[in-house]
Amino acid sequence: MHGRLAENAALLQAVAKGAGELPADVRVGVCVPTPYLAQAQSLLEGSRVMWGVQDVSAFTQGAYTGEVSAQMVTDFAATFAIVGHSERRAYHRESAELVAVKTQRALEAGLTPIVCVGETLEEREAGATEQVVGAQLDEVLAKLSVQEAARIVVAYEPVWAIGTGKSATAGQAQAVHAFLRGRLAAKGAEIAGVPLLYGGSVKPDNAEELFRQQDIDGGLIGGASLKDQDFLAICKAAAATTAAG
Repeated sequence: MHGRLAENAALLQAVAKGAGELPADVRVGVCVPTPYLAQAQSLLEGSRVMWGVQDVSAFTQGAYTGEVSAQMVTDFAATFAIVGHSERRAYHRESAELVAVKTQRALEAGLTPIVCVGETLEEREAGATEQVVGAQLDEVLAKLSVQEAARIVVAYEPVWAIGTGKSATAGQAQAVHAFLRGRLAAKGAEIAGVPLLYGGSVKPDNAEELFRQQDIDGGLIGGASLKDQDFLAICKAAAATTAAG
């Protein structure tokens, strides 16, 4: 929940300019607060940067005051919708079942849902990381056909590394991503290649090491996305690892 019109404009324009200098196979997107969706469309249309929102409603339409449906989002040519972010799960008590329904609504509207999974520090220390993230992902996959599941993006965001300045080591992150890759493959070979993003205090100085891991396909960037130079440096790290194969 950051941004106002003037500062958004400066940030989005700088990101759009910088993204234009990246290799064609590096995909860049921003998920903005819903009130600024029209602004994002206006400033980013025609650029390399795609846009989306940070949440969608579990309802399609109706008397649900304050909710924003996935269909409404598509009126602004959005591509992405984040669902199940750890802050939504923690502060708004969103259940795994609700996240799965929101994923369905996003897919029905033609959006690409970025499905977030992650464990707390207590869960990690208890050795329950795979159990927790596996259950979160399974709840979503159980409601999707193989064809639908092939259209999602999965983001692993260890709750203990969000906004804390801490980050999972590249090895820790890769281990969970490899587990998630296996979980996806068990649903069907067609979804083994679903993009897996890492989110948890990704910064310019650790991005390249993270992105070099076999099963980490990119990042879900938090605080660093509020500074165009930091965000673009992370994008360049993705470009460097892509070029290196």
